[in-house]
Amino acid sequence: MTPLPDWLLPLPDAEMMRAVDRWAIEERGVDGLELMERAGAGVARAVERLAPDGPVTVLCGKGNNGGDGLVVARLLRDAGRPLTVVCVTPPQELSGDARVNLERLPGQRPVALSGAPWSAAQEGQAEERHDELFPSDGVVVDALLGTGFQGEPHGEVAQAIDAINRAGAPVLSVDVPSGVDASSGIIAGRAVSASLTVTFHACKPGLWIHPGKAHVGELQRIDIGIPRGAPGIPSIGLIASSVLECLPRRGASSTKFRSGHVLVVGASQGLTGAVAMSARASMRAGAGYVTACVPASLEAILAVTAAPEVMVRGLPEEDGSLTAESLASVLEASEHAGALALGPGLGRSDGARRFARMLAQAASVPIVLDADGLNAHAGRLAELVGRAPATVLTPHAGELGRLLGIDSQAVEADRLRCVRAASEQSAAVVVLKGDDTLIATPDGRVAVSAGASPALATAGTGDVLTGVIAALLAQGLDAFTAAAAGVWLHAQAGREAAAAVGANEAVIASDVIAALGPARAAAGREPGGGRDV
Repeated sequence: MTPLPDWLLPLPDAEMMRAVDRWAIEERGVDGLELMERAGAGVARAVERLAPDGPVTVLCGKGNNGGDGLVVARLLRDAGRPLTVVCVTPPQELSGDARVNLERLPGQRPVALSGAPWSAAQEGQAEERHDELFPSDGVVVDALLGTGFQGEPHGEVAQAIDAINRAGAPVLSVDVPSGVDASSGIIAGRAVSASLTVTFHACKPGLWIHPGKAHVGELQRIDIGIPRGAPGIPSIGLIASSVLECLPRRGASSTKFRSGHVLVVGASQGLTGAVAMSARASMRAGAGYVTACVPASLEAILAVTAAPEVMVRGLPEEDGSLTAESLASVLEASEHAGALALGPGLGRSDGARRFARMLAQAASVPIVLDADGLNAHAGRLAELVGRAPATVLTPHAGELGRLLGIDSQAVEADRLRCVRAASEQSAAVVVLKGDDTLIATPDGRVAVSAGASPALATAGTGDVLTGVIAALLAQGLDAFTAAAAGVWLHAQAGREAAAAVGANEAVIASDVIAALGPARAAAGREPGGGRDV
């Protein structure tokens, strides 16, 4: 695996965390019980901050996550908090460090939820029994399922998760909300919806990737004393603002041509705004020269709406859409360009689709494919494999589903696997848009956006992102860096725009374009939306 660039904060998966724990204990001599003690102490402090008084219910599983919960229970009980410990298996089945911490627990013994899964006839009775253990006026500590869990919770584990979510009490999850796959964010069935998640040593990918991300609440990472230098190369990382250090700067000898020339190719009857926004965004992202290549009948409209600084080139067309006859003109123009953005407003006519596929094959410059440029390649990702210049795809879940031949719900359920599959099949960098935008490379590396920019949930912001990434490609960045830097700038611009107009709901795409300059100046301000990054 190629190491992650230093502008990504590593997000080790469950397998890597198990290896790190073994290395710390077996090779560096760190006491496993001491690691558990530090983890539990950190969680206990977080409980006191989340709910300074009132009853506490600690739900423990049978593994090390349950052992962490037993440390929390002991420390809080020693501090005088009214506390109930609930184990989903008989306490005598605990082993290892978890068993040691069970024996250290003073006072009332844990309540066991054991036996066969509840039958349908017992369901209401079971809910009543479980709900008594999770009062709404207290706080719940979820130490049920840890980072190694995969699959769907069953039996009393599932019943307990449902009871926690019904209680309406603040919930603190230990390391990861139970039911969330820590490596991918997948939820197969049900998962705890936490108010706060306290994770150990490093954040895990599933805490930042939907649907798991939506169950995390506030995220806090604590150091439990694992030494530096642990082996392993993570494949996933969180984009840091330091990615902006990769951006080129204009100097005294810079010219508009040296600053990067972008072609934005698209538009069709009734869909001119997308090209206009991509073109303006490219200029705000640093491109020194931008040309909009559009159907000839729309040239006058784009000359007015794009921006006076944007050059407009009319192309051969059929009924307001580009066709194969437009190809030669675009290829000629691309000889002097650094990057090409293909698809905004292109339309879905047969001629436009053929044009998009032909241009993607023939262009000798880096390409960003978006919108109808993507739709033209539905089920045809393999056609992009032979491209020598960089290729970046920027789909939302619906577009990625069409590219892969699956529905959007399947994409949203397993975003990490789907974005990796599309990157592998196309040999391109793929940007799966969302609050947790994922950027995958063909060699398996993935960059994750911290998100926290709901202002971007408005028409046209995808076109803005296309223009930004195209501008960065034109300025010479490699595809992975250009995509990650573009995503970071785009999200920060959404936050800057919301601050400028007063509300997320008042932001329009043009506000985001205007905020790209302030966003670039915001390096060092890490977004997180209440999350420790």
